[in-house]
Amino acid sequence: MLVEDFDYDLPPELIAQEPLEERDASRLLVLDKHSGALRHSMFKQLGAELRRGDLLVMNDTKVLPARLYAFKDSGAQIELLLLKQCGLKTWQCLARPAKKAQPGTKLSFALPELKATVTASGEEGTRLVDFHNGGDFFPLLERLGRMPLPPYIKKDLEDQSRYQVVYAREQGSAAAPTAGLHFTHRLLDELTEEYGIESVRLTLHVGLGTFRPVKVKRVEDHLMHAEFYRLDEEAAAKINAARAKGRRVIAVGTTSVRTLESIADEQGKVRAQEGYTEAYIYPGYRYKITDGMITNFHLPKSTLIMMVSALAGREQVLNAYRIAIEERYRFFSFGDAMLIL
Repeated sequence: MLVEDFDYDLPPELIAQEPLEERDASRLLVLDKHSGALRHSMFKQLGAELRRGDLLVMNDTKVLPARLYAFKDSGAQIELLLLKQCGLKTWQCLARPAKKAQPGTKLSFALPELKATVTASGEEGTRLVDFHNGGDFFPLLERLGRMPLPPYIKKDLEDQSRYQVVYAREQGSAAAPTAGLHFTHRLLDELTEEYGIESVRLTLHVGLGTFRPVKVKRVEDHLMHAEFYRLDEEAAAKINAARAKGRRVIAVGTTSVRTLESIADEQGKVRAQEGYTEAYIYPGYRYKITDGMITNFHLPKSTLIMMVSALAGREQVLNAYRIAIEERYRFFSFGDAMLIL
């Protein structure tokens, strides 16, 4: 299977540069995975598109203000994106430009009490960086860091909380689980109280895999990076109970899909656990537990559009994207959403 098979042409003006004023005001393209039929809706009407008893599974990871700007003694600026904590004050980072951040490089920041040293080089521009300061690192990060917006977003984000889901709880991500950005507390309450739709939380901390483009020609040759996940006892029990009663399990976002499919056994049962997943889902994969998915529109030739195609079929997904482009839907992180059932 060729990576080129998952390409499509997107007019640049359809890449959403900022969130809508209201989170749930986005459009919703509903795709029937069995027939390929499409209909247009609004995200705030999600309850009407679901069934009573459906179970939404949501990723409660919290995005770190993980983008930092560091300076060498020469005055040269280096951008660091914190990806994963590897020790008390050691982080795996993406460095840009990486060639200016060789092992042994000393770094300073706008806050004089924070210093850092690059200690090792990794693949694709990653570096291990030791941070030095007299106290807790995270308060300094909150003061210095910026939300790690994807490179296709050129506009500054005025309200940093808009790149955070409203139910974020577990700190540790280098990117937002963007399908969840459409939810408001009001909508979550409405889904439960008026539509009888339950929700549970799991955690997957988004890391390097999200930023790593597919550079191989064949889909099967791409390697995924491991990302940390956790599912607790209460959520596992609710998921298993829903499955036992024939209720649909609908994942909010590809990160929730990746976690569910990593944990589920061949009978679609889950158990509480934590660990790291390298799950790579593309057409030919047989879903074990995910009946439906809420997701945004993804980049061409990305592992995420491959995952969506594994659930609904490549031709049907690409046709849905073609219709979305014709109808001027907004794409990517701050864009509109799809519901696949």
